[in-house]
Amino acid sequence: MRTHHWVAGARRRDRERTIAGLALPPVLASIDAHRRLRGPYTAAGTLVRQIAGDLLTRLPELGPRHNTELLSAAPELIDTIPTAWVGLEWTVGEGERTRYFSRLHTVNVANGFAEILRDYLAALDDGPRTLIVDNAHLADPSDQELLAVLLRRRDLPLLTLVVGTGTGPLADPPGETPVSLRGSLAAHARRVEAVKSDDAAAVTEDEVAALAKSYVDGDGVSDDPRLREAYLRLPAPQRAALHDDRARVLAERDEFSLRLGAIPYHAEHGTDPRGLGVRAVRLAMEHCRNIGLYHASADLALRGRALVGKETDPELWWRFGEEAAVSMASLGRAAESEAILHEARAATSDPGVHMNVSYTLSMLYARHYSDGERDFDKARAWINQTIAIATLLEEPKKRVFQSVFSRNGLALIEVRQKRPEEALRLLEDGMAELERDLGPDEQALHRSVLRYNRGQVLAMMGRLEEALADYQAVIEVDPEFSEHHFNVGNLLRQLGRHTEALRAYEHALSLDPPFPECYYNLADTRRELGDDEQALADFGYVIELDPAHVDARINRAGMLRDRDDLAGAWEDVTAGLELAPRNPHLLCLKGSLLAEQGDARAAIEALTAALEADPKLAEAWALRGGLAYDAGRTGDAVADLDHAVALADQPAFRYNRGVIHQERGSLAEAIADYQAVLTATDDEDARDRLDSCQRAYSARVGV
Repeated sequence: MRTHHWVAGARRRDRERTIAGLALPPVLASIDAHRRLRGPYTAAGTLVRQIAGDLLTRLPELGPRHNTELLSAAPELIDTIPTAWVGLEWTVGEGERTRYFSRLHTVNVANGFAEILRDYLAALDDGPRTLIVDNAHLADPSDQELLAVLLRRRDLPLLTLVVGTGTGPLADPPGETPVSLRGSLAAHARRVEAVKSDDAAAVTEDEVAALAKSYVDGDGVSDDPRLREAYLRLPAPQRAALHDDRARVLAERDEFSLRLGAIPYHAEHGTDPRGLGVRAVRLAMEHCRNIGLYHASADLALRGRALVGKETDPELWWRFGEEAAVSMASLGRAAESEAILHEARAATSDPGVHMNVSYTLSMLYARHYSDGERDFDKARAWINQTIAIATLLEEPKKRVFQSVFSRNGLALIEVRQKRPEEALRLLEDGMAELERDLGPDEQALHRSVLRYNRGQVLAMMGRLEEALADYQAVIEVDPEFSEHHFNVGNLLRQLGRHTEALRAYEHALSLDPPFPECYYNLADTRRELGDDEQALADFGYVIELDPAHVDARINRAGMLRDRDDLAGAWEDVTAGLELAPRNPHLLCLKGSLLAEQGDARAAIEALTAALEADPKLAEAWALRGGLAYDAGRTGDAVADLDHAVALADQPAFRYNRGVIHQERGSLAEAIADYQAVLTATDDEDARDRLDSCQRAYSARVGV
């Protein structure tokens, strides 16, 4: 049953009237999500500011545990909550920063918010609550993503969401959309159409000034047509003066999130857009870029570029263009990014601009374009141009850094083209060059990045102990970066040090919002340590975080099948096959479950499909061989089990094949299989059957 509501109406007042008529639990908060108010996380931040005092009183541990989520939404709480931004990248100068968040960071932040709400509502201990979020269609993608996550999470039984939108199509933001608000609303909310109210009366001349001021004082988010009409009728100088006044009032409130939304908006439309406007937009852009809010930083960068123009201030125009291109690349908008970069190339002969452009173009073709559009030859051509320009820089330390930084990009291309030895050489040469030509405290972040990258390459080459040493060295200088601990956990698992790996994964999760891959590896490690109960719970939480995580569904389905929870396993297999219809492991599990249900024909069809997708899947051969045996087709059964044993010489496969050989009178073959089983195990049935076969064989040959 859908407990959430999607109220669609042309005007906010229409939606409010409709919401008032719904039967809802007590309201936790009613929020306007319009991004013009406070930019990214306008809705999330409004909620945080309303509940933060009570939240941190009831659950003080949530402040440090979820500081990234809370401060991303409400940065003005920096004096109340321990800062989230303490890694090495936050201690270096702007020109030294080379590491930024991934495009999935905001999904993890949204899942962290879900944990905050789950725990807070439970702590209130007074039943379900309603969260009303209006203007969702005009929200920043960060808030839209958060709402989509809250709608799909199944572990929030105490939360009822009411989402208000306009009546037009709800479009996903440009670029890759890991979680779609449109899709989540359609799947998890009951749509209610708001009844449209009568049109408002015309605006008289006497009302223009007051209504226009009301529009500006509301930060331009009102959808009241009378206010908008009055604002447009007011002469431009008077409009600009109203914006100036409102910007000053907001600045006096000293709430940083206002500098991400309303203040830049008013500064852009005030009397000094190329001065105050540009500075306000740039501050917001840089903050959003630094904390991984790339939709907002791309939008702000384009707005800034429009304000300055390439003829009036070419350096700043390029700065905004570069930020737009990098942010778009991070969002999967590679073609848009490339267009901006080529426009910059055509507009200037500045070698520094061309060096940065060629590097970014290289990374577009090596990393950011989709698999079918990547072109490593083009990536190599652009990075070689970057390197060539870098070697000509006059200032020695800048030349060293830019040359090494560029060759680090070339090392990435070598890795992608399966040439790890060459990548390793480039990285080690760069590390030696920085050590030789720079002071010990210079470019600390880039030194750690080079060593981290070397660790990745060494791991690819199977030199695990050396890779682990590199990761551990990086952790010593940058202990707050969760990805380092995650990779240490992966290496420790490969080295068989599972208890240490478990601690590394748990530490990684303590540093950042929850991310599915860490929980997945944590679950696998717990299973290897024999903690099946917690492993099952962790696989379940991976699916809560990312319902499209196919591998987690495979593993949980297998564990549920082994625990005879066939209904639960079937649910995971069915959901997984909707995502990946030709996944051989899911098809194999489907065949196994159908066999348990007694539907041999459908089971064989599923197993055959699994083998068509992956002929090396030993379990599918073995299961199909068992079904062939049950059907009396012993020849087919032996053939399938021959494949299974050749691919994975497991005692169970050998035993089953031995039984069939024994029944077919192939005693020598049966004896060989049973002996192999006994070499690996102490199976009494295999021992009894071996004795029986040996007696029968002796009698047959007259021994």
